Amino acid sequence: MRVLLSPSILPILMLAASNVFMTFAWYGHLKFPKASLIAVVLISWGIALVEYCLAVPANRIGHGIYSTAQLKTIQEVITLTIFVAFSVLYLKEPLTWQHLAGFALIACGAALIFKA
Repeated sequence: MRVLLSPSILPILMLAASNVFMTFAWYGHLKFPKASLIAVVLISWGIALVEYCLAVPANRIGHGIYSTAQLKTIQEVITLTIFVAFSVLYLKEPLTWQHLAGFALIACGAALIFKA
């Protein structure tokens, strides 16, 4: 448990949790196309508030360990990972080789950010 609370791991866990909320705020409503736009926006704002309550402290804590570019890269990699799972499992959309190839190229770019 102590390892999970370390300053190098905690921000990553918090960013992952915040991205789950962000993904639902941005894309969860797509399963409900008949819901009114104003209802969707208001519900999404409520979900996004939770996302901000996790993301802002995660970046504050993480900035003591990681550069801003590294934090943003971590967040983007987490976002893509959660988005893939969300789109396949929740929205039931197919994952194609083009998606995987594109994500692999993004992962290569992310690796460059962490290269010493």
